[in-house]
Amino acid sequence: MRKPIPVAKAVELVMEHAQPIGVEKIALEHTYGRILAEPITAKHDVPPFDRSPYDGFAVRSADTYGASGDNRIAFNVIGEIGAGHVATQEIGEGEAYRIMTGAPIPKNADAVVMLEQTVERPDNFTLRKPFTSGENISFQGEDAKDGEMLIEKGAFIHPGTTALLATFGYAEVQVAKRPIASILSTGTELLRVDEELAPGKIRNSNGPMIAAQLTRMGIDYKSYGMLEDNLDACTEMVEKALAETDILITTGGVSVGDYDYLPAIYERLGAKVLFNKVAMRPGSVTTVAVLDGKLLFGLSGNPSACFTGFELFTRPAILRMMGAEKPYMPRMKAVLGEDFTKPNPFTRFVRAVWEMTEKGPVAVPAGFNKSSAVSSIARGNCIIVLPSGTRGFGAGMEVDVLLLGAEQGVSDWVL
Repeated sequence: MRKPIPVAKAVELVMEHAQPIGVEKIALEHTYGRILAEPITAKHDVPPFDRSPYDGFAVRSADTYGASGDNRIAFNVIGEIGAGHVATQEIGEGEAYRIMTGAPIPKNADAVVMLEQTVERPDNFTLRKPFTSGENISFQGEDAKDGEMLIEKGAFIHPGTTALLATFGYAEVQVAKRPIASILSTGTELLRVDEELAPGKIRNSNGPMIAAQLTRMGIDYKSYGMLEDNLDACTEMVEKALAETDILITTGGVSVGDYDYLPAIYERLGAKVLFNKVAMRPGSVTTVAVLDGKLLFGLSGNPSACFTGFELFTRPAILRMMGAEKPYMPRMKAVLGEDFTKPNPFTRFVRAVWEMTEKGPVAVPAGFNKSSAVSSIARGNCIIVLPSGTRGFGAGMEVDVLLLGAEQGVSDWVL
């Protein structure tokens, strides 16, 4: 007997058993997509000195007082400061330095006049407005102070993070290890992608799809191919995959038919089944077990159900194994763009397309939405979440939307 549990409870059970697998130190240029295993703190002030944010002239603000359109004030230019260089002398009354963006402010100067605010001559320039002390200056430490906590442990490393790490000299970075996944597709009906169709047969789309979902996460995997519905052969291959990888993802074989062997394999191996039915559509037969600390994801053989099960359960588990603090799919509110009249006793996850309109985000189903659908997976960029109930949903209603393909997620599951 299978008793369905709520999606939130299923997610909770999975995450309780998703354990970090260690840390390693790698070169900065290889850190994109990894998870920080240490907090990042500023090793010095940024900027490290007062500097100019513009091309212009460094002046003493006191010398600009009284400047106007009718009373232009002239300044003698005594030198030039490029980025990476410093002034050779301090400026005196009525003097200025030509200064470039990023160059340090010379001694005695306390304001920068932008080029477009001046009239230049060969050896001097004039301006027609006064400047206040500190105007157009980037001050030392205004971006980050020495010792300041900048990024917490568990954060996803994206290009902006990389820039920050480089700024503070992190040539090597402590990151969480990535798990290695195994993929095994089951079903006598399956053909290789390069094989011609035959009566009763279909090509294996789940295996390549799961591989692509893992690749999008930057996760290495080993594919153990396809197995026919043979209990002994499937058991042997599952044991091999578990011995060689950190997490097992199987597709098919988790329903209640005579040839669905995954439950029997879990029992043979002594795996603890966390759940074998979830109150969701598609993917209600999604099954997750744990053996010797390793998670075994039994995803549906139907493509849409398989895809959804991976995004809801497998993806956050992998991210948690990598120490991520925000492992869940990002979400937002959107307006349902068309009627979805089909009632359902379980929470429904609908592959969809969202776009921004004058009225805000609008999401519409991506097409054919049975659990066996493939075309809607290709078109969708989000998943609409429709709560369980006997009624349908009408256009214009506000719905929750899970966003696909985002680099960073959220820290809690609330749907």
